[in-house]
Amino acid sequence: MTMRFCVVGGGISGLVAAYRLRRAAGPHADITLLDPADRLGGILRTERVGGQWLDVGAEAFVARRPEMPALLAELGLAGRQIATSGARPLIYSGARLHPLPQGTLQGIPAQASSLLGLVDDATVAQIIDERARPFAWRPGSDPSVADVVGDRFGMQVVYRSVDPLLTGVYAGSSATIGLRSAVPTLAAALDRGAPSLTDAVRDALPPPVTGSVFGALDGGYRVLLEELQRRAAVRWAQVTAVRVDRDANGWLVFDDEGTNWNADGVVLAVPAPALPALIEHVAPRTAAAARRIRVASAAVVALALPGGTPIPQQSGVLVATGEAGSLNAKAVTLSSRKWGRRGNVELLRLSFGRYGDDLARSTGDEDLLAWSTRDLNTLFGITVDPVDWHIQRWIDAMPQYGPGHLDLVAELRAGLPPNLAVTGSYLDGIGVPACVGAATRAALTLVKTGVAR
Repeated sequence: MTMRFCVVGGGISGLVAAYRLRRAAGPHADITLLDPADRLGGILRTERVGGQWLDVGAEAFVARRPEMPALLAELGLAGRQIATSGARPLIYSGARLHPLPQGTLQGIPAQASSLLGLVDDATVAQIIDERARPFAWRPGSDPSVADVVGDRFGMQVVYRSVDPLLTGVYAGSSATIGLRSAVPTLAAALDRGAPSLTDAVRDALPPPVTGSVFGALDGGYRVLLEELQRRAAVRWAQVTAVRVDRDANGWLVFDDEGTNWNADGVVLAVPAPALPALIEHVAPRTAAAARRIRVASAAVVALALPGGTPIPQQSGVLVATGEAGSLNAKAVTLSSRKWGRRGNVELLRLSFGRYGDDLARSTGDEDLLAWSTRDLNTLFGITVDPVDWHIQRWIDAMPQYGPGHLDLVAELRAGLPPNLAVTGSYLDGIGVPACVGAATRAALTLVKTGVAR
């Protein structure tokens, strides 16, 4: 009997799920992938800018997590993994550039000395005195990062040290992200009974890491996407799935062109906002949970500047909350410094858009380009015109891991009927390794229920 699968969504999560299904079900399984995009990959997208390949979506992964190195080795791509140059980022706060604090956990300091020069003397004193003040923590609770850090260390620490990092990851802020999602090791230290936030941060700090914290691929993520697509050997239908329903033999996936796709098992690898319309009649509990996940939009402006343009020897700049009067970008990646220069151009990426604003959706290309050149002048005194550029918009693509997110995801998964699985960046982490893990879990869910045999 030939097994039939549908994977709805062709981002990294959908492609990994399809590849895992192929490995489990064998060469004769019928795997259809439905995605209307012009190319597969979702928020992983590689473009030529200034004659060089540059990722204009997600651009790096945490190298110490096992999922990506293991997948690359499995696909014969381990030799394509590259490391950062060792250059460190800066923080732009108070209209000045500051070194990124060391000895912190997602910007939360283990000692006041880490933030000297970034926050004022009163805030330094508040951090020093934090251990002497009464501290109450309810094990298992999940407040926002801002609620905890602001109460104990003050809002300058939130705005100037923590927000720049969380904005770079989630396009959100400390106020929109739950502590257990942003810093799970810190939440665990607090659950164990740490007597203060300072003690908890010290307990949760990881040991020093040798080598690069982040990895990427020589040639960009397109290298991985093309190999996954080849190995998965899917039939790619460039249509939009509009509804999933049961039938006597399994599942039917309906698309916007009137075709019905039969499947024994379905993996839904779509963003959270697209999930309810597909499944609310067969999985109302899951649909209701998905509606509670908020999303943000972002825009990336990739620039190629003439070779030799004097950009600093740092990996980039993270922007503190409250700098909108002087900068529009939320972050700048100096790609030629972070990964090493390629070709005869200097490659940069500027990121725009935060949770709650409509900037990525409503701002025109000309304005984004003008903001980019103005921000580079403000930051580095650069006035040269780019020799090439590319603008990429990611609408509703950045899920917000709000307080209670882990419980919300557990509820979402618990509402799924057999042989219907979900995966995506809104579940277990928006980084690529977490997406690889969630996609593998989704495929194995179908395998364990006996669909793939």
